[in-house]
Amino acid sequence: MDQTNNIPAGYWQDAKGSLVPESMIKPIDKARDELVSEIVNRALELQESLAKFKASTFADIDAFVELSAEEYDVKLGGKKGNVTMHTFDGRYKIMRSIQEHIAFDERLQAARVLIDQCFKDWTKDSGPELKALIDRAFDVDKQGHVNTARVLGLRRLDIKDERWKKAMEAVSEALQVVGSKAYIRLYKRVGDTKQYVPIPLDLAGV
Repeated sequence: MDQTNNIPAGYWQDAKGSLVPESMIKPIDKARDELVSEIVNRALELQESLAKFKASTFADIDAFVELSAEEYDVKLGGKKGNVTMHTFDGRYKIMRSIQEHIAFDERLQAARVLIDQCFKDWTKDSGPELKALIDRAFDVDKQGHVNTARVLGLRRLDIKDERWKKAMEAVSEALQVVGSKAYIRLYKRVGDTKQYVPIPLDLAGV
């Protein structure tokens, strides 16, 4: 509900919610209020336009990808992937990218148990560096999440122990895609070079 409708004529409402007679408000305060309101209202209009532009751009790209597939009698279904398109003269390009968000399920705990079992036997042979690397990989942040890149990086270690291999299998199986987000990025070419620079629009935020 718009509270401004409940403000009596001849009064303004301040930031604390109190009613102030308009005659007591300084001209500079009125001018500041008018300026800030005007700028923010224009910004909100731009934000709405960006949101509409973003939605229509995704729809147009989806439609074009389908049209392009029909040229080769291919029907695309399901989630569409990354796409890069250029104008005929190469002056502009558009990139649509899909960023997947990944996390681990409860099987990651089983992997940690297997790794700890390995270390009980490796205590004499493995250096503190390897133990520190693994402890760091399983550290959790303030939200209780592990760093997926660090955990997945453990799979690159060349360790032949069968328990370690089983642990790495558990890590791989625990990995789940929990969501994805699509992004649109626009670029223009710099003169006649092969370099492109972004056309800055904060489309991800709308």
